[in-house]
Amino acid sequence: MPSVTRLMKLTLLASAMSVVAGPALAQESAITVVLPEQVSNLDPCNASNSHVGRVVTQNITETLTRLNPEEGEANPLLATEWEQVDELTWRFTLRDDVSFQDGNPFNAEAAAFAINRLMNQAITCASRSKLSNLVMIPEVIDEHVLEVRTEVPMPILPTLMSLVMMVSPDTPMDENTNEPVGTGPYQLADYTPEQVVLERFEGYWGDQPEVEQATYVWRSESALRAAMVETGEADLAPVIAIQDATNPETDFAYLNAETTRFRIDLGVPPLDDVRVRKALNLAIDWEGMATLFGPDVLRAAQMVIPGVLGHNAEIEPWPYDPDEARRLLEEARADGVPVDTELNVIARSGNYPNSQEATEAMVAMWSDVGIQSRITTVDAAGWTEYLNKPFPEDRGASLLMQMHDNVTGDAVFTVPLSYASDGQYSTVNDPEIDELIAQARAATGEERAELFGEVFRRVHDEIVAEVTMFHMVGYTRVGPRIDWEPTVTTNSQIPLADISLND
Repeated sequence: MPSVTRLMKLTLLASAMSVVAGPALAQESAITVVLPEQVSNLDPCNASNSHVGRVVTQNITETLTRLNPEEGEANPLLATEWEQVDELTWRFTLRDDVSFQDGNPFNAEAAAFAINRLMNQAITCASRSKLSNLVMIPEVIDEHVLEVRTEVPMPILPTLMSLVMMVSPDTPMDENTNEPVGTGPYQLADYTPEQVVLERFEGYWGDQPEVEQATYVWRSESALRAAMVETGEADLAPVIAIQDATNPETDFAYLNAETTRFRIDLGVPPLDDVRVRKALNLAIDWEGMATLFGPDVLRAAQMVIPGVLGHNAEIEPWPYDPDEARRLLEEARADGVPVDTELNVIARSGNYPNSQEATEAMVAMWSDVGIQSRITTVDAAGWTEYLNKPFPEDRGASLLMQMHDNVTGDAVFTVPLSYASDGQYSTVNDPEIDELIAQARAATGEERAELFGEVFRRVHDEIVAEVTMFHMVGYTRVGPRIDWEPTVTTNSQIPLADISLND
């Protein structure tokens, strides 16, 4: 999906708070990026989490392939070419002029180490989850040739490799690290609870970027982030709310690949009754909710954007019908379902602009039809504990806030993870869904699209596994010192090498 790069004049929905300008940046070639939430860790294995990926991906660490989100195809990066050897095996030819930031050479042995580390169940690894726990077995053929075998046919393995970060062979194999070392154009200089600092790696194999140093700080208030760029205290706020995007000279609106939802915990009463799950969807005034996110936001019926292979255009989003929601709840109550159980609505602080306001509005709408709930707000680290299996035993009947991006062009990055019985985020346990997913993963072309589309249909129409919200539009503020525009991938990565400095 092409990104929207035009500047937008937007209606002011809330007053922005003002701050006193900070000191001018000391170095002309240094920039400051203000993020919406704290970077909870820096392990490249967790780079598929946006708060980690914005700092690490294509800055400190790189991948064998790099996805072209406009076309959904893998392009060469640390691998120069690849070919399929047989149904289960792909061969990658690697660049021969690359070193890690610690001096170790990048070669097939190093690439095999990085893949084996990602496969290691001893470490927490969001990227392994996003790969749907695909088993990859690397084999070194010679110094710069690597073969990767999978247990099941994987026709899009080169695309999947765009998620596998290449890390130094001196990286701990059996524990997570906050000292990442990769082959990218930047290396870690400082990581504290207040900031992350990256410095340009002078031994980088590619072109040297213009930005020599980047300091990342975090502020939860959107208006404050926007004001920091306005006053020159920061150069880039990649995520701001619509009500703060008021300056047509500095603010960009762009279609991103993010989709928002509340995952429903299907195994815990009363959420194990499909009537309650339908009522959760029918109770929401979706037209009113959309005003929190901007005029270009799209109502979602599934967790991939249009254009991703497997998106099912025939699925109709749930309408706003509070009367039907009340009827379903009364029917369930009459059958003995404990519909008066208080639900635990787990929200992530700073997950996306106006997420807190949206959660509060939805809780009020659920209350209006007779669904009682409370909001539990956690930071990124606490939210991750609820996101991944094994889920906390004390979570109760829960709904989990989630924003999921898929810029790969293929639903395999979304469906097994979210809906397979063994999916790391999944609360679904359905053998028929599992069989459909297995067939889709091995298929190609139109058959693949139809199978994934059928999974989305069943999840939405029959299982009702989530309260799907919107395909999101992002808003970004860019300071006058830099030349940069957001793209469809901005929520998950911000390659500093793409930023130019204005004279």
